[in-house]
Amino acid sequence: MQTNPTSNLQTTEPVTDREWSSVEAELEIGSLSLVIPVYNEVESIEPLYQEIVAALEPLALPWELIFIDDGSSDGTTRRLHDVFARDARVQIIEFRRNFGKSAALAAGFEAALGDAVITMDGDLQDLPGEIPRLIEQLNLGADLVSGWKFPRHDPLNKRLPSSIFNAVVRGLSGIKLHDFNCGLKAYRREVVKEVRVYGELHRYIPVLAHFRGFRVVEIPVKHRPRQYGRSKFGNGRFARGFFDLLTVLFLAQYTRRPLHFFGWFGITALGLGLIINAYLAIIWFLGHPIGTRPLLTLGVLLMIIGAQFVVFGLLAEMIASTKTDNDYSVRRTLSRRALDDEMATNGAPLER
Repeated sequence: MQTNPTSNLQTTEPVTDREWSSVEAELEIGSLSLVIPVYNEVESIEPLYQEIVAALEPLALPWELIFIDDGSSDGTTRRLHDVFARDARVQIIEFRRNFGKSAALAAGFEAALGDAVITMDGDLQDLPGEIPRLIEQLNLGADLVSGWKFPRHDPLNKRLPSSIFNAVVRGLSGIKLHDFNCGLKAYRREVVKEVRVYGELHRYIPVLAHFRGFRVVEIPVKHRPRQYGRSKFGNGRFARGFFDLLTVLFLAQYTRRPLHFFGWFGITALGLGLIINAYLAIIWFLGHPIGTRPLLTLGVLLMIIGAQFVVFGLLAEMIASTKTDNDYSVRRTLSRRALDDEMATNGAPLER
């Protein structure tokens, strides 16, 4: 290595294929965390656990299984304790009451230690046997792998609203996934540590991850009819989901520039109000009375609303300017100097 006396920067030879391949090897998944929220799924716990063990043992990777008991009241907690007593890889997080799937996933993500985090539903409709295929996609470079239940074995009254919901999300977000709400997903650890999940935003984790710059892919996965119990989600979730979608789109695109959102409404309303009032001013100068015209009220109202939107946007900009969270996501930082030093000592590059 040569040092330029006129600069603090070092000049080096290009990174060799061997060095770069060893860097890329660090992206391979070395450990797994399974995060499974459950709520009143007492019949499913034991067979689900057995299927998970059968699917993961051939992978020869260390793994942990995190069950989040979301306030179950049907004996699920006792069944989870039985599994926990037999297998040290099992961890249980018990909620005091039912807080919902997003809260359960957030708790599981916080506890997960694996290089990859796998989520799936606890009702046996998702097949643990699909996990190796998800891991394969992560090893190929994806950051988030979303399952697509195909064919989906649910009644029509669930499939039809879900199809409409997915079409709306695709159109508004621009992300071409077939099934945003599939519970079977695989994430690199950095995804779940960066993407905040609260309220009912679990449906939009792929959207949130995409806008953070993570690479999102989708693969078809097998799906089974529900064997025990009944679905815990009613049709009201679609109405709530629409409002959550608006929240996601706003947070993803306008958190750092809220004036761009409020400003368009404000300028449009203000401009229309000015045009209307200018027209009324002209005809007033021509001798026509305008005091009783509804158009005058509309023009003044539009100007007031427009000014308020602009002020809202400016206030939001002031608040956003104090936000300390990063609005970018760093995949990794490679230092050529560090790579040289590390390769010289133990043959492995340093990733920061």
